[in-house]
Amino acid sequence: MTAFEEMGVLPEIAKAVEEMDWMLPTDVQAEAIPLILGGGDVLMAAETGSGKTGAFCLPILQTVWETLKDIESGKGMGTGKSVQTSPHWSLSLFDRGRALAVTPDGLRCQSREQKEWHGCRANKGVQGEGKYYYEATVTDEGLCRVGWSTSQANLDLGTDKFGWGFGGTGKKSNARQFDDYGEAFGMHDVIGCLLDLTNGQIKFTKNGVDLGVAFTLNAQQKSQTFYPAVVLKNAEMSFNFGAQSFKYEPPKGYVALASVSKDHIRHNPINSSHDSASSGKSMSNAPQAIVIEPSRELAEQTYNQIQKFKAHLKDPKIRELLVVGGVNVKDQISALNSGVDIVVGTPGRLEDLIHGGYLSLTHCRFFVLDEADGLLKQGYGELIEKLHRQIPKITSDGKRLQMIVCSATLHAFEVKKMAERLMHFPTWVDLKGEDAVPETVHHVVVMVDPQSDKSWQNLKHHIQTDGVHYRDNVKPGNNTAETLSEAVKILKGEYCVRAIREHKMDRALIFCRTKLDCDNLERYLKSLNSGEFTCVCLHGDRKPQERKANLEKFKNQEVKFLICTDVAARGLDISGLPFMINMTLPDEKSNYVHRIGRVGRAERMGLAISLVSTVPEKVWYHGEWCSSRGRNCKNTNLTDQGGCCIWYNELRYLAEIEEHLNVTIQQVGPDIKVPVNEFDGKVVYGEKRLNTGSNYENHVSQMAPIVSELADLESKAQLMYLKRHITVR
Repeated sequence: MTAFEEMGVLPEIAKAVEEMDWMLPTDVQAEAIPLILGGGDVLMAAETGSGKTGAFCLPILQTVWETLKDIESGKGMGTGKSVQTSPHWSLSLFDRGRALAVTPDGLRCQSREQKEWHGCRANKGVQGEGKYYYEATVTDEGLCRVGWSTSQANLDLGTDKFGWGFGGTGKKSNARQFDDYGEAFGMHDVIGCLLDLTNGQIKFTKNGVDLGVAFTLNAQQKSQTFYPAVVLKNAEMSFNFGAQSFKYEPPKGYVALASVSKDHIRHNPINSSHDSASSGKSMSNAPQAIVIEPSRELAEQTYNQIQKFKAHLKDPKIRELLVVGGVNVKDQISALNSGVDIVVGTPGRLEDLIHGGYLSLTHCRFFVLDEADGLLKQGYGELIEKLHRQIPKITSDGKRLQMIVCSATLHAFEVKKMAERLMHFPTWVDLKGEDAVPETVHHVVVMVDPQSDKSWQNLKHHIQTDGVHYRDNVKPGNNTAETLSEAVKILKGEYCVRAIREHKMDRALIFCRTKLDCDNLERYLKSLNSGEFTCVCLHGDRKPQERKANLEKFKNQEVKFLICTDVAARGLDISGLPFMINMTLPDEKSNYVHRIGRVGRAERMGLAISLVSTVPEKVWYHGEWCSSRGRNCKNTNLTDQGGCCIWYNELRYLAEIEEHLNVTIQQVGPDIKVPVNEFDGKVVYGEKRLNTGSNYENHVSQMAPIVSELADLESKAQLMYLKRHITVR
């Protein structure tokens, strides 16, 4: 039995993992896999390269496969008599808020959330003509609202134009318009909910007393399907749809919902989709797991890992789909219609497919946010919450939706707040703590000082700069801030080449601040020596196919250098990477850790070199105010003057990074020679540290005085014993 099997992982998955040379689970895998298999929500924080992808992919694959197996064999999902397959009217187990509990018979609901409203709709609705009635009884004190809604309404009844409610405060509500109606109600009161589709009216009764017409429906509204609905805040209500005798008989002409003819009944689409699964069927476009990644590259990487992990899972076969931009959407829709079990994608394309009705969330068992802090920084927080609201919180086999959040920086305020809102008592797997640099990474800074290093003045061939100073009078001997800024840009190109040659780098990531900087450095390196400086670029302006091809070239070692922006800073799995160069420090402290975490992975040693300007550097900073968003922009004024440039103070960012990490980063000179005694002087960057054993000669010289002292003490102790022994005799 392998180590992964001992954690409960299927032998078929363990075999695939073993073939990938994963002999033992990493720390984060050892902690997270059993928790996810156990059904809990998990927050994972660990160093980049620690195996987070495997930590969530392995248990998700296993759970999805086991669920498919149960469906295939007729076990598990919906066997026996269960509420979701019940022909009776009841509250839906699926079309409800995350904090609203429903009893097994579907006739009582409760929410103990004191600050938020949580609602629910019934498993069926009515459509056409006729007059319909049901009763709702307040069974515990709290705030409640009851009434009718269409499937378009949100679960907070009465707060949009598709829901009509009557609350305990005595107010009726529709489209967030709260008006006085009838009278307040509370504990033990029975509210009758009446719907007249013939005349287009909704009204209510309290303990049998008719309170009059509350709402009038127009022709378009009357054509909709109406579902009994309720919303609670720290309250409880029970329902009678007519299967039992009503406490107060409905007014003349109204019939109980339980007596409605089949011609006028419409099943709740969310509940019905789960019913189909319980009967052994499944909606083809409704995956069991959705994994959201912040970039196309990360999505492709996770997708490829899933394909490797499931290599030996057969009968049934798991179907996975990659959903990213740059790919023909028709192909993705076709794949969805053919059937998918796991979807990995980027937010934009996922939203398009869900909004278009091509991707359903009704069967989602796992909702995974990888690199969650990156997703939130890109502004996808609202989309994440919107998707989470749409996913039923109880699956068709009675299991609770599991949410898994992964990031290298879970301690970010935004991530913590999101977890509090969306996750259900998550377990923290925090093997990282606050940001820290892995022990396998040797990181140094090189000061780029154009005032002491004046070599830039005599260079005939140098890197093309970004053009922010094209209107400034920059020239050697002119010590203006603009001239020194331009000099830094030139010197950094030279220092980059010097670092590559000094350390004989044959494989390195080079991070630039902007896409333009990446393009300029790529041209410069290619102009020097085609064999010595082979390189490719990875940034947002390159077409998706080119980005994919460039990444593959670098991974396959067809080129030596990958020049990139922070789009590549998160999660790219490039094993054995020995070197990384920061052409400019990032302005986000955590991005420093993300960047240098690309090296020193899987116990391999890495060297990260950051080029830091000693003087302020003027750089591009395009925001919403820039009409072209940076494309061919020539506005070199500062942002406070309506332009697209700022002064970038790297010394300040260096100080913030050191304070954040609570370390002083070692500085090396312009020759970029790193002291040979680092890492015991036995390091080959990109290789695992050799276990050379102890240095015997050094140990002897260090321990000789202590050994001599111990020998003297031993001699004295023996003499004292002999003297005492002789005296006693």
